[in-house]
Amino acid sequence: MNSLIPDLPEEIGLECLIRVPHQSLPLLRRVCRRWKETTESPLFHHLRRSANSSRHLIVLSQLHPSPSPSSGPSFKYSPCPPSFRLSALHLSSGNWSTLPLTPFFPRGLPFFCGLAASGLHLVIIGGWEPDTFAPSNAVYIYSFLSATWRRGNPMPGPSRSFFACSAGPTNHVFVAGGHDEEKNALKSAMVYDIAKDEWTMLPEMARERDECTGVFDAKGGIFRVVGGYPTLMQGRFERSAEVFDLAEWRWGAVEEEAVPEGDCSNTCVVGGDGRIYACGGGKKAVLVKQGDEWREMAELPEDVRVATKMVALVGRLMVVGSRCSGGAQAAYVLEMKQGVAAGWRAVEIPKEYSGHVLNACCVDF
Repeated sequence: MNSLIPDLPEEIGLECLIRVPHQSLPLLRRVCRRWKETTESPLFHHLRRSANSSRHLIVLSQLHPSPSPSSGPSFKYSPCPPSFRLSALHLSSGNWSTLPLTPFFPRGLPFFCGLAASGLHLVIIGGWEPDTFAPSNAVYIYSFLSATWRRGNPMPGPSRSFFACSAGPTNHVFVAGGHDEEKNALKSAMVYDIAKDEWTMLPEMARERDECTGVFDAKGGIFRVVGGYPTLMQGRFERSAEVFDLAEWRWGAVEEEAVPEGDCSNTCVVGGDGRIYACGGGKKAVLVKQGDEWREMAELPEDVRVATKMVALVGRLMVVGSRCSGGAQAAYVLEMKQGVAAGWRAVEIPKEYSGHVLNACCVDF
């Protein structure tokens, strides 16, 4: 068998390949069959992470900035509806780029689509068609290794909007709740296997949850669905959460006070330490849940307190938002040491990437 790199021992050749920058991996796999097989193996990416060669890439569903001031993402009655794209921030270098779109998205991303990164894939689920505003069950998968898109098996059941969506274990994405085309809130939940291109229905949740948030705790092996409304625009916002245990394949008892009082659930994330974080206190602070109590961890910078989105990384949290409705986006990273906030670091956003952010997730490869 030929070595990975001629005239070098196999282990040295592998050490060279795992240090190739992430943006060059699609080219690397085209060199020869051995390099393709190597870069596609789980061991290769485990070694990249062990050698600190992998990098965090923040992917955002983001509005194309308009040349004139915008009043925010209210577009239904606009004569020229805006277009959403996928922006990517390489956190270590601070470099921004745009992920390639495909003929699947001739007018930009579906509005309010689910966005999740699992393994080396990015998954787009559902959303509203940009031309008709009709809800869709379509699934599209982007491979970071090959830099290509493909269609997935559509999401089963009624066309749903504003559902919880979260990456699960490698190559899995969870979906729960939302509302159907008759505006009925839903209890149903399911999981998508990216590699098999298959959907599996989960047992129903105890409560209907529209506009809920989904997070996955890798340490505990649980999918958590937080907040939501029992019916669209009616009733009181749920402060409760429901937890699905993958090992036991069942939902646990409803957690009644899983969201800070007076706050929404849409900023909830689970950190690498298994703790739950959220923006609370009227969106003025980052909170961490300890037991049944929420504790203030750090004050939010003033220019990210509107339409805030939060992404969890290993030992860090990133927040994106604006100072006012329709304002340019700002971003900060909260560094943490042993679970304690160590200070904010501003992230520079070029003007061409300053549009409103609808959703965000993190890829490590």
